[in-house]
Order: sequence, then C-alpha cells, then structure tokens
Amino acid sequence: MSEALLTGRGVETFYGKIQALRGIDFDVRKGEIATLIGSNGAGKSTLMMTIFGTPRARSGTITFEGKDITKLPSHQIARLGIAQSPEGRRIFPRMTVLENLQMGATVNDMAFFEEDVAKIYKLFPILEKRHTQRAGTLSGGEQQMLAIGRALMARPKLLLLDEPSLGLAPIIVRSIFSAIKELNEKEGLTVFLVEQNAFHALKLAHRAYVMVNGKITMTGTGKELLARPEVRAAYLEGGH
Repeated sequence: MSEALLTGRGVETFYGKIQALRGIDFDVRKGEIATLIGSNGAGKSTLMMTIFGTPRARSGTITFEGKDITKLPSHQIARLGIAQSPEGRRIFPRMTVLENLQMGATVNDMAFFEEDVAKIYKLFPILEKRHTQRAGTLSGGEQQMLAIGRALMARPKLLLLDEPSLGLAPIIVRSIFSAIKELNEKEGLTVFLVEQNAFHALKLAHRAYVMVNGKITMTGTGKELLARPEVRAAYLEGGH
C-alpha cells in the first residue's frame, strides 16, 4: 500500500464561535482518488479550505509528505505541491482563458508553461478554441474546466477539487469526471474530491469518507460505500 501523502488528525475548525469541523481524521494516499461526500452544510468545503490554510485549523494537525502544514500560509502550501480548484470556480472573469492558465503556472515561475498548456488543451479541447476569450463569458462547464486546468498548471502532487459538478449538465459532468479519472490513471495524480454527486464520486474513488455535521461518520472504499444501504438511502435515492 502506498504511503499517505496527506493526513489529518483531530482537525477542528471554527468560524468565530461556530464549530465547523469536529475532530476530523483522514488520509489521502499517493496515487489515489479520495472523495468526501455529505449533504450541503456538512463541512466538506471547510475541510478543503482548512487544508489550504484559510481558515486555519484551531486544533489538530494536517501533514503533507510528512511535513506539518497546519500553520503555513496558503501560498507556501501551494509551493509544496497542493493545488485547489475551489467551489464556485473563482476564475478571473476579465482575463482570457490563456491568462487564467498563466496565473496557475506562476507557482512554478512559468518554467513548463508551453508543455503544460498543451496538456490542458488536450484534456479540455474546448479551452484551446476559447483561449483568447474572456473567462467570464464562458459557459458554466467551460469555466469549471478552466478552474481545473488552472489548478493543474501548478503541476500539483495533490489536487483538491471542490464540487466540480455543481450546477452542470450531466454530459459536462461525465466529461469532467472522465478527465479526473484520466489524470489519475495516466499521470498518477493524487486527487481529493469533495462532491455532492455521490454516485459519480463513489464510482471514481479508491477511498471515500462520509461527513455529517462536521464529523466523519463512515469510511471505506468507494465500492463499499456505494453498496451500503444507509449511504444509498441518504445520498443516492431518487436517481444519480
């Protein structure tokens, strides 16, 4: 079994006096896709943001490649090889597609820009067609592809993906999930995925966690959780 790339132990996060994460333990192993599912407001996005340093964990530890990153600022965490595609995409709407990708490459001082941008265009061909277009004028699906592409331009060892399918048409969702699978299988990219679309996420995941009210309540392989009746009842009934 490969070693843990990212580990959290006893992670607690607060917004003011409100506790959002309640003693979270998790592992993401090198080369795997781990997923975190749960209903809206369970704390999934808070965990992603806490890993990336905003907000900071008030207690517990987060380690990456054996190094404690709990108190590091976000820009230092990025330089260690973690990239984030946040919920709501947060692309730069007035910049072109190409300029957004350049922003992602600044972590590496643009050292591999030409090679990496060619890879992104191969993964998401529509972005090449739109490369001179302002990002704010793209469709929702294209913006999501751009957000993932921008994160990949940093050449991360770990990609944090927060709700990549949110608000997108099923055909676009399938293409985004197939791109994630391809990156993992062909490039060996480690992915930690937060997703409300439990069916797609669990099908893709090697390891899966269920979060309820800021706590991890279940863990197992993606297949194991897909088969559990309580997971099916809570997250999968009424279609995929």
